[in-house]
Amino acid sequence: MARRGTPHGSGLGTRRWVVERTIAWLHWFRRLRIRWEIRDDIHEAFLSLACALIYWRQLQR
Repeated sequence: MARRGTPHGSGLGTRRWVVERTIAWLHWFRRLRIRWEIRDDIHEAFLSLACALIYWRQLQR
């Protein structure tokens, strides 16, 4: 089992936790967990709004 901070030689997965954390933050928005919208542009708008809110919360810290 690969642990964080332990070198494993291949270089794969070195930034995986960043992606997992971002997806977890997006799942806080219930509307983005399961895609209910039929139109792509509406879903993308909600995704952009969620990213803006996440960034705003990080700036407030």
